[in-house]
Amino acid sequence: MNELQIAILIPVFNGLDFTAKCIAGLNRQLLDLGRESNIFKIVVINDGSTDGTKEWILNNYPDTELVDGDGTLWWSGSINAGCRHAFNSLGCNYVVWWNNDIEPDNEYFRNILKIASETNSDTITGSKIYFADKPEVIWSMGGIFNTRTGEKFITGYKEVDSEKFNKNIAAEWLPGMGTLIPRQVFEKIGFVNDKEFPQYHGDSDFTFRAHLAGIKIFVSPLLKIWNDKSNSGILHENSYKKLKKSLFSIKSNYHIGKDILFYRKYATSPIAYLSLI
Repeated sequence: MNELQIAILIPVFNGLDFTAKCIAGLNRQLLDLGRESNIFKIVVINDGSTDGTKEWILNNYPDTELVDGDGTLWWSGSINAGCRHAFNSLGCNYVVWWNNDIEPDNEYFRNILKIASETNSDTITGSKIYFADKPEVIWSMGGIFNTRTGEKFITGYKEVDSEKFNKNIAAEWLPGMGTLIPRQVFEKIGFVNDKEFPQYHGDSDFTFRAHLAGIKIFVSPLLKIWNDKSNSGILHENSYKKLKKSLFSIKSNYHIGKDILFYRKYATSPIAYLSLI
């Protein structure tokens, strides 16, 4: 394998409090790696933030790589811009999809190095994700999509961590945080579909497309992160008005259009749409 160079991609739009805490924490952890810290590059894709994000980074962590957007990149476009910068300008051979609202285990990046050194370039590795406010409860150990029945679920969702989750678990799609992807995967299947899935499902569409292309996907219990869901997109909060808005807003994970499109692309039976309904 070529010498490892890994970019940590953090797409942001405002949310400076989260971003400041995230970057400070990453720098502390990478510093603990000693010389191996040079393997990692922190890349912030700042999609037109208006809260002083760029200025804060330049003043406090000037070694951070900054990629500027104009507010129209959304998540998928930001990830693509970060990947191109990582591959073309920094010479990286891996990227890690990151969020500014996740906190990693103390050994996270040592374990990333171990996994990247031992796995092949046809493998995507996901993280074991917990709820930040329920530290022992799992949010995700990867996802499965049954193209015939339409069942799309997250392994381990809302289960208390236990022995059965302390092993590598195969997946067919992954969320866009704590996801380690070799450059060769992008060379094989292309970048994230930022036209059809600009915000939500860009991650699951990319990784499921990789799965269909023969890329191995698994979640490692060594890669533990905690996600603060309070920083998520539009929520309906048991309000009919907010629910209605969430079904049609690009900012919402409940956006019905991206669900229908995902099923149109990958469902292999009309039965699958019953699950969607």
